[in-house]
Amino acid sequence: MTALLLNVSVPGSTAVLPATTDCPYNQTSPAQTALGSLPPLCTLCCCGFLNRTFAVVFMVSLAFAIVVGNVVTLTVFVQTRQSRTPQGYLKVSLAIADMMVGVLVVPFSVYTEISLMVTSAPPVWYQGSSSPPAASSSLGGLVSPWQPCMLIGPVFAGCTFVSISTIFLMTVERSVAILRPLHKDALVTRRRTLLLILLSWAASFLLALAPLIFSSNFTLEYNECSRMCNYTPLLYGNQLPSDANILLLFPAFDFTLLGGTLAVNIMSFTSIRQYSRKRKLLSEGSLSEGGAGGGCPHRPSFSDIKAAKTIGILTFAFTASFSPIAVFVLGNVVGYTWCNFSFFAFWILAGNSCCNVIIYSVRDHRFRKGVTLLFQRDQSPPHGEKT
Repeated sequence: MTALLLNVSVPGSTAVLPATTDCPYNQTSPAQTALGSLPPLCTLCCCGFLNRTFAVVFMVSLAFAIVVGNVVTLTVFVQTRQSRTPQGYLKVSLAIADMMVGVLVVPFSVYTEISLMVTSAPPVWYQGSSSPPAASSSLGGLVSPWQPCMLIGPVFAGCTFVSISTIFLMTVERSVAILRPLHKDALVTRRRTLLLILLSWAASFLLALAPLIFSSNFTLEYNECSRMCNYTPLLYGNQLPSDANILLLFPAFDFTLLGGTLAVNIMSFTSIRQYSRKRKLLSEGSLSEGGAGGGCPHRPSFSDIKAAKTIGILTFAFTASFSPIAVFVLGNVVGYTWCNFSFFAFWILAGNSCCNVIIYSVRDHRFRKGVTLLFQRDQSPPHGEKT
């Protein structure tokens, strides 16, 4: 989610090239800026008219898929009574976070790329237009002109953190259903679930704003390589600020929750494996119903087991989409820019926002039934059904 050295800005200039890079940036001196003569916005390996066209087509398609898929998901969960459960509320939270990416983050990149294609000059808030520190706000933003990335960047970061924390909560909820099925209704209530959802949203967006709140040495700029708004530390005398490591909070948070999710999934699937083995032995007559370990009095339901497997797939999909960003951040730390790779890393993560509805469609028969009833207007609505 972060780009430590992706487009580092210094007062009075538009961009500074790190010592080691595979795709050099433009370097514009203050004199060139004052005369109004701008070099090409980025090198051929990162941009070009044809590449921008393909990027815009991809972005528009992705935004459409994200919005439509998550609108369908929200409609199904809202109109289906069987979905008004703690697990259903968590899925709604995940869908809202994904839809915000398709409504705000991706369209802003589309608008910026189209503006760069049809105009000869970049917007005043484009990469490298940072104001001097004396004119910066206390949060590290720009006073004039206003930088839209100060909104779009934290939204993307916050929604990603919400997705990670929501998947973690879904995993914990399913693990309770698997490991403690008799206590599930007492431990996992709607009120507690809604409270945890609110806390996850508040904590996620507070973390997304942490570099701007706790330091005046950061801003957000639209980057020409990733085509997204990236956190950017301001250089002073070609040196990173002393608090530049605050950005490490992002990967630390991500990997902590993903590691916790993996550990909880391992416990759940281990229990499922043991239960499946007992069922097999019972069917073969090797264990008696009244035996010490063969009765399985606290066995989880089939729907709980299938839901746990579905959440495991969600976790795997998110981990796979987040891994390129982790590799990219590691490359930034050692001094590489990886212009082309940054585009794929950030947009693979954004593309995950339309994956959840696909996973639900394949794995959740209730969701498929809700979608079918949603598009069959001649039938009664889902909330009129009886289970």
